[in-house]
Amino acid sequence: MHNSAHKSFATAAALAIAFSTSAAQTPSSPPKYPSAPAGNQTDIYHGVKIADPYRWLEDMDSPQTAAWVKAENELTFGYLASIPERAAIHSRLEALWNYAKLSAPVKAGGRYFYTENSGLQNQAVLYVQDGKGAKARVLLDPNTLSSNGTVALSTTQPSPDGRYLGYGVAVGGSDWEEFRVRDANTARDLADTLKWVKFSSLAWTRDNKGFFYSRYDAPQSGNALTNANQFHKLYYHRLGQPQSRDELIYDRHDQPGWLFEPEVSEDGRYAVISVFQGTDVRNRLYYIDMESGKKPQVGNPVVRLIDRSNAAYTFVGNSGTSFYLVTDLNAAKGRIVSVSLDFPDPSKWLTLVTEGTDALESARMAGNEIAATYLHDARSVLRLYGAPKDDGRRRRSGQQQPGGRTNDRGPRGGYDGDTSRIALSQNRNFGGTWVITSEVPLPALGTVSDLQSKEGDDELFYSFTSYLSPPTIFRYDVKARKSEVFRAPKLDFNTDAYETKEVFYTNKDGTRVPMFITAKKGLVLDGSNPTILYAYGGFNISKTPVFSSSVLTWIEMGGVYAVANIRGGGEYGKAWHEAGMLAKKQNVFDDFIAGAVYLIDQKYTSRKKLAVNGGSNGGLLVGAVMTQRPDLFGAALPDVGVMDMLRFQKFTIGAAWASDYGSSDDSTQFSYLRAYSPLHDIKPGTCYPPTFATTADHDDRVVPGHTFKFVAALQAAQSCPNPVLVRIGTSAGHGAGKPTSKRIDEAADRFAFLVRTLGITLH
Repeated sequence: MHNSAHKSFATAAALAIAFSTSAAQTPSSPPKYPSAPAGNQTDIYHGVKIADPYRWLEDMDSPQTAAWVKAENELTFGYLASIPERAAIHSRLEALWNYAKLSAPVKAGGRYFYTENSGLQNQAVLYVQDGKGAKARVLLDPNTLSSNGTVALSTTQPSPDGRYLGYGVAVGGSDWEEFRVRDANTARDLADTLKWVKFSSLAWTRDNKGFFYSRYDAPQSGNALTNANQFHKLYYHRLGQPQSRDELIYDRHDQPGWLFEPEVSEDGRYAVISVFQGTDVRNRLYYIDMESGKKPQVGNPVVRLIDRSNAAYTFVGNSGTSFYLVTDLNAAKGRIVSVSLDFPDPSKWLTLVTEGTDALESARMAGNEIAATYLHDARSVLRLYGAPKDDGRRRRSGQQQPGGRTNDRGPRGGYDGDTSRIALSQNRNFGGTWVITSEVPLPALGTVSDLQSKEGDDELFYSFTSYLSPPTIFRYDVKARKSEVFRAPKLDFNTDAYETKEVFYTNKDGTRVPMFITAKKGLVLDGSNPTILYAYGGFNISKTPVFSSSVLTWIEMGGVYAVANIRGGGEYGKAWHEAGMLAKKQNVFDDFIAGAVYLIDQKYTSRKKLAVNGGSNGGLLVGAVMTQRPDLFGAALPDVGVMDMLRFQKFTIGAAWASDYGSSDDSTQFSYLRAYSPLHDIKPGTCYPPTFATTADHDDRVVPGHTFKFVAALQAAQSCPNPVLVRIGTSAGHGAGKPTSKRIDEAADRFAFLVRTLGITLH
């Protein structure tokens, strides 16, 4: 422990904070909430009248909303200021946050690019190393771009020769980015500036003269932070040219919700375009063959290789005219296939890596092999696959047949799901599926991420983390089959006294759900332990073990931290996701409630000592369960939640979420959305648990109106003294790029709230 932190903590009479088992402190009278007049707004959905009395809070720039926000923050921060333990918690969070945070290096042109936050810097700094033995130097420090750390790096991608860095910056947590280009030799920006970029990758062509990216048109009216985002467009930018001269590569006037994500193959020949309908994991796959002689040409037509969003298709690499893809088509847990551009019908695909019992999460080329990460009961496995020994050549499904390519594949060619439309010759299969060449040993139960490797390069970098170990960067030598620590942070904390267990519980419908529980070793199961139960449950997003200084602070204080891997995520592949979406969304809430009951029944905690937490879609989760089972929880912590399930599609990128949620525009989907919508499930005269909601004034992902309306309605309906508070961040967004100082402040406030509401005594 650092001396300054030690002294600060000692001042608060705590070398290590521990919980007492005192009863929850229920105030004798509720807080005096700010005035929130209920309007008479009523909407009719498919013949059903729905009141929306706090519609005025959707206008976050109105004087009335601004006054309400100011008053709510004054109430919340006044409440927090009355909790003397907050200072000690904040001090300890700072001490545990103060370690180096590293990314795996990206290799380009012999250079290594990586980010590092030395500890308490608001934003991570981007470094470049001019070769293995060279000294790293600062290439871009976003902390110099603002006085309060609210300008963050978003997208970063070096050019293939390592000469340039394309990067994006986001202000105040907004999803809007501005793309710029920096010369890696001089660490100075070029004049290139690209605006109105959102939800875009940055894909350099191999001539290093430009890149593909996606953007929206500049807003002509309204509020850029709340306007619906429609008509994504794919462009190509040439270095040195103004944005007005960027070449429009592809757009669809008939598809306002489509999103285009470009990348360029390692050999530089193909621009591969993943086409998504909002957040639907199923996608189309298009490409541009940029070969014209030996020079890439961007103006070549877009070919619709797979033009039906019936499954997920992720580009891994290519061998000549064969694409390697990860897909869940006819493989719910994923497989890797080789698709010939000449004969793209699925019946001609060659399976390189077959579907297994674990969920295939990601894959990329590493040397002449494929590195793939899997989830085994929500924890990572890392394997490498190579061609069978009896045939060392790279597998190429769909080898070109006599006569060349089929004549019907032009700008509208490819596979559209109708095999009867394409006459194909039988392709040759050179040898069968690839085999496991190595399963990389991992240090513990945890998560592998940030894989960085290139085709033909025998270096593979990856990051490994767990609930008790911060991200460590490993280098794997593909030829030598050896993994070694490349860079590791030094954590001033002894984790030996703590442990993570994986348990399984059963939902009421018989579904077996995994849950990670992290706490002190030898924890006494007497029902007295303050516990946070966290989950997400949506959009095929898996919640695997990751390190957090906040979690470390909580368990050091004696708390229990549990993460339930509920349906809606991708922990067990496609079926697990689909079992928690659309009309089956209630399964997600039931899974979470069952997890809470398990923790209580097994005496990890009790109802009065159990807090539930989740953010974004997880904020919806908390809002749903606290309104469905207000009796079950001692505190509810919904962060930036989607609370109005009847109007989410009307703001920013909200319409994209219809793939998981459905939409109130549809009469059938309206019925089940109305049934669980947290805002509409609030019942006056009910005693709701102490609630600490968070949002941000610049959140343009889940607009703050969701939380504003939910909190106003909850405060009006609350029938008991349990507080209902909202913490509204300023110059902040949905969470990405949030400065370290703001993260620590928010975590300290959250724990201080739990100290008060769960009846915790620090000693």
